[in-house]
Amino acid sequence: MNIEGIGPIDPISKITKNQHAHKAEKADPKDSINISADAKTMGEVYKIAEQVKAADDIRWDRVAEVKEKMKDPNYINDTVLEDVADSVMDLFDIS
Repeated sequence: MNIEGIGPIDPISKITKNQHAHKAEKADPKDSINISADAKTMGEVYKIAEQVKAADDIRWDRVAEVKEKMKDPNYINDTVLEDVADSVMDLFDIS
């Protein structure tokens, strides 16, 4: 569509009339990409984080192991109690 004295209303048609089509050039067979060591490390960290997210929160093998140990009346002794108490204090940052 043309308006007298202004030319085509469609701005694309104005551009395409003035430009000639160019043939696409073939890519250089030597083209390549390089991934930095930081990017590789970030990719590995992301992959590991996704695996951790998908893992169970409870390690059932360890739960079963402790249940078996608890069946032995001699398992819970002063050494075990002290170790557990120390672990709890460390967890809550209690001196």
